[in-house]
Amino acid sequence: MKTVFSGIQPSGELHLGNYLGAVRNWVQLQDEYRCFFCIVDYHAITQPYERKDMKPRVFDMAVDLLACGIDPERSILFVQSSVPEHTELCWVLNAVAQFGDLARMTQFKDKSQRQEDNINVGLFDYPVLQTADIVLYRAQAVPVGADQVQHLELARRIARAFNRRWGKVFPEPEPLLSSVPKLLGLDGKAKMSKSMGNTIPLGAEDKKIRKLLARAATDPKRERREDVGNPDDCNVFSLHKFFSDEGKQQWVREGCTTAGIGCVDCKGALADNIIDHLGPIRERREHLRANPDEVHEILRAGGERARQVAARTMEQVRGKLGLWQ
Repeated sequence: MKTVFSGIQPSGELHLGNYLGAVRNWVQLQDEYRCFFCIVDYHAITQPYERKDMKPRVFDMAVDLLACGIDPERSILFVQSSVPEHTELCWVLNAVAQFGDLARMTQFKDKSQRQEDNINVGLFDYPVLQTADIVLYRAQAVPVGADQVQHLELARRIARAFNRRWGKVFPEPEPLLSSVPKLLGLDGKAKMSKSMGNTIPLGAEDKKIRKLLARAATDPKRERREDVGNPDDCNVFSLHKFFSDEGKQQWVREGCTTAGIGCVDCKGALADNIIDHLGPIRERREHLRANPDEVHEILRAGGERARQVAARTMEQVRGKLGLWQ
C-alpha cells in the first residue's frame, strides 16, 4: 500500500471550501493508501496569530477532521510540533534547497504582499518545511490542487538533490490531483477563505447556513427573477453539483435557463441539501467537542506512531550525512 501525506494549517473550524477541496478526498483515500494527516502548527506560526488561540485552533481542526471521517484506526492523524524530526529534516534539506527556487514561489510572493510588515524567513522557507513533512514519511503521493503543484514540484527537486548528493533515501512524491475545481467564495470573486469572510463553516447552524447562502453571488445576468441565466456561470450552482442529486440539479438548470425559478428558490433547495449532508458531521462534531480527552488521546497516539516512522527516517538520514550518532 502506497503512503500518502497531507497537511492542513490549524485555522480553527473547517468550512465548505476545505471540506470539498481537500478533506472529503482524504476520507476516500483512506481506503486505498497508508495515510498520514498532519495539523501543521509550525507552518501556522509564519502568519500573525494570538498565542492563546493556537491550541484551541488545533483542537477545533482535529475535531472537524475526525467528524468528517478521518479514522484514526485507518490513518495517522497528528500535530506537526509533536514530531520534532520535521524541523530537523527541514534544516538538512535547506542544505540542498536553492535560494532561487524559493524566491520564485508564487505563494511566497502572494503572502509577502499580504503581510508586508512580517516577511519572515519562515515564510520564505515554508516550502522546505513542507518538503520535510512529506518525505519524512517517504510519501509516494500527495493530494494537491492545481495551485499547489508548484510546491510539490519543488519538493521533488529537493528530494532528488538530497538523493544525488548523499545517497538514495527519499522517493519523489507524485501529485494526486484533485478533480474538484477551484471553489469561489460566497462573494463569487475570490477563493473560499475564512480571512475573506466568504465561507460557510461546517459547524454553522441551519439558520446561519440559509442566511449565508441568501447573500451568495449568483449569475450576474439574473438581476431579476424573469431574467434568463446560465447555471454554468453561477457560483451557487457549482455547489449544487456537490450537494444535490442529478434530478435536483436538472430542476435548477431548467428553471434557471427558462426563468422558471428564481435564485431564492435555487438557494433554498441548496440550503436544504447542505443541511442534510452536514447533519451527521455536526452530530459527530458535537460528540467530540463534548469529549475532549478522546480527541487529545487520538492526537497523542497519532503523534507517537508518526514519530516512530520519522525516527527511522532520520536515523538513515544522519547516517547518509556522516553525522555523529
